[in-house]
Amino acid sequence: ISDQLKEAGLLADLKRCTKVEGIGFLTGARLIATFQRGDFRNADAFIAFLGMDLRVSQSGQKDGRRSLTKRGDPEARRLLHNAAMSASRTSAWKAFYEEQRARGFSTTQALVILARKLARVVFALLKGKSEYQPKAG
Repeated sequence: ISDQLKEAGLLADLKRCTKVEGIGFLTGARLIATFQRGDFRNADAFIAFLGMDLRVSQSGQKDGRRSLTKRGDPEARRLLHNAAMSASRTSAWKAFYEEQRARGFSTTQALVILARKLARVVFALLKGKSEYQPKAG
């Protein structure tokens, strides 16, 4: 995988992505490959492509449950979920995760929210070719 990324000139992108707490080599490589597959206008389009956008079920007076569309790459979603589990234990993301739990979200829902946040951060790094700036304490 490293050789293929090097050949494609994407090693700098991988190093940029892996600086984000929770994002490892495999997750970063998969997200870069996914990012390269489309021309995304914004982070919402990238998240929708990953299948991590919400489907709202409403009809008349009935408000149904919200669920993920799961239309994108299942492996990328799995890797992002695992990255969120790892990130939720780091000092950079623990407060964000705990805040979601305090708002009444289940563990899985809070992890999905964190995974979506990680995807947005990675999208910004890849789109803007910028360096990751972790939040100060």
